[in-house]
Amino acid sequence: MSLRQDAHTIIQNALQSAQPDTAVRNAFANIDLSKHNRVLLLAIGKAAWQMARAALTMLGDRLEQGIVITKYGHGRGDLPRTQVFEAGHPVPDKAGIEASQAALDMVDGLQADDAVLFLVSGGGSALFEQSLVSLEELMDLTGQMLRAGCDIVEMNTIRKRLSRVKGGRFAQACLPATVFAIILSDIISDPLDMIASGPAAPDTTTCEEALAIARRLDLKLSSQAQAALMEETPKDLPNVHSFITGSVTQLCLSAARTAKELGYEPTILTASLRCEAREAGSFLASIAAYHQDSKKSLAFLCGGETVVHVKGDGKGGRNQEIALSAALALDGLADTCLFSIGSDGTDGPTDAAGGIVDGHTARKLRQKGIDLRRTLDDNDAYHALLAVEGLIITGPTGTNVNDLSVLLIKREAESG
Repeated sequence: MSLRQDAHTIIQNALQSAQPDTAVRNAFANIDLSKHNRVLLLAIGKAAWQMARAALTMLGDRLEQGIVITKYGHGRGDLPRTQVFEAGHPVPDKAGIEASQAALDMVDGLQADDAVLFLVSGGGSALFEQSLVSLEELMDLTGQMLRAGCDIVEMNTIRKRLSRVKGGRFAQACLPATVFAIILSDIISDPLDMIASGPAAPDTTTCEEALAIARRLDLKLSSQAQAALMEETPKDLPNVHSFITGSVTQLCLSAARTAKELGYEPTILTASLRCEAREAGSFLASIAAYHQDSKKSLAFLCGGETVVHVKGDGKGGRNQEIALSAALALDGLADTCLFSIGSDGTDGPTDAAGGIVDGHTARKLRQKGIDLRRTLDDNDAYHALLAVEGLIITGPTGTNVNDLSVLLIKREAESG
């Protein structure tokens, strides 16, 4: 097979391994609903629909009512006794606010013998929101933090204090009912209070930390937002039982297994990648240059979540920027390629999951009159990769466990 065929196989198998169905079923082995009267379901995030569908196959008639809140285009049809809402991501919108209010109305007045099955996946921070500030200010603050290259932990430290549902406040709203949280982690090291801003997790951050982030980023805050940042979040939630069911580490391990089956010697460099996207691409490409004399096929894998400080007015995402920045150093390297994808199938505000480049990409861009460095400075990786068939488009995948970047160096096996 060609390099790109190998890349496609690795992507396909890794995404399949990260599907939430099996993970949700495994979590159910630790949940006993027999002592509970009413059972309600709330699923939030980019993988919410698929997680809910898996849960419904096991709940059957036990479910009284359910709500799914997912990103536009990620709902896949009707579900029994369950309302499916689609809303904005990464910037929250009116549809998400209305859906979240429906969720709060659903859990209002629960009793001690009731249970809420809470299914959480990445993207929940934007999708599940009842804001303490105006929607306009919330959208503006989210935009300010995205443009500043704010990482997910910093962003969620701010967002949970501006919300009626984040930072453990949704679990508070469910009291005295029991909450069983099944979580598909999209954050490095799986901190419960940061995944989707921890609606059902005791908050480990403080007001002082939130205010320090706001000062460092020079966020423009209304007096209402400033006051909200000084309101402390719940630190103890005895009614919650949490189960993490998937992570970027598992995504990397699956990709490494497939690479090995294809004849590559795999090395997982890290499942905790967090740096500038452009730096990650350059670093991986430098590894490719160092190993060009290898007689063996090699695969180097990274999982995590990089950031982009947006300075231009182009179109793209962090995975596309990783790929395009790598194209500079991969220029002319033989039988070498790099791809980077978001496991949810969307990378930034685009229809692409990420990008793929090889030793010919930079030359192809030059032939089309595209200045690679200028394109990167304009944050316009999408259009550059589109011009050289370098976009990876999967559509919504039904899961979300961070990003995967893979460098492949293919060498023909020596005959014995």
